[in-house]
Amino acid sequence: MPWYEDWFNSDGYELVYDQRDLTDAERLADLIERSVRPEAGADILDVGTGRGRHARVLAGRGYRVIGLDIAAKAIATARQRAEDEGFTPEQIAFVEGDMRLPHFQERFDGVVNLFTSFGFFEDEADHQRAVSSIAAALKPGGWLVQDFLNAPYVRAHLVPASEKENGEVHIRQERWIEGARVNKRITLTKDGEAHTFVESVRLLTRDDFQRMYTKAGLKLIETFGDYDGSPHSDESPRLILVARKGER
Repeated sequence: MPWYEDWFNSDGYELVYDQRDLTDAERLADLIERSVRPEAGADILDVGTGRGRHARVLAGRGYRVIGLDIAAKAIATARQRAEDEGFTPEQIAFVEGDMRLPHFQERFDGVVNLFTSFGFFEDEADHQRAVSSIAAALKPGGWLVQDFLNAPYVRAHLVPASEKENGEVHIRQERWIEGARVNKRITLTKDGEAHTFVESVRLLTRDDFQRMYTKAGLKLIETFGDYDGSPHSDESPRLILVARKGER
């Protein structure tokens, strides 16, 4: 099983990333609305939706959202949280699936891919397949907002190790860069029993994305460096890209 299926299906994922609340998701939704100006009730696909944090925020703003993720447990959690928050299936739905496969054809006004839900694959061609599938899901003239780590910033500011407690669980994270990938070993220990997971993400750059977009029929329009919409630079914490599919 690839690392991302194992890790994203784990209960431990939310223990590690519990600091990611709806505040950042709301800031990012604000940026999406300012930069692409979606029409009221637009159909949006959230690729790599995880447990549906961003999808629920967008649905709460009146958009019709479908969340796609490869992790069955994440999708089940997303569905339950949407139901608990009172969303109907017409407002938001979640689908289990691999982003590299063409699940939809010219169905959506916009696609989002957020919180570095990309760059996982060992085969470089798989990243292009994922971008091409995203482009295929867009209507002509549709928009894409992709939120990724900023490779130069990661290389300059990598923290080799950190530890924290979350309830009864001790969390140790070890990070290193090997070639063109940033890696993380995550060890969760409770009552003396340890479980280890890994993350490994390709350090894709703005130029890498632009090349993939061009091959997929997308045009890079704008980049930002954080969720407030600051200009992108090597010192930006994020690489947020806005692209559009060509009209017929």
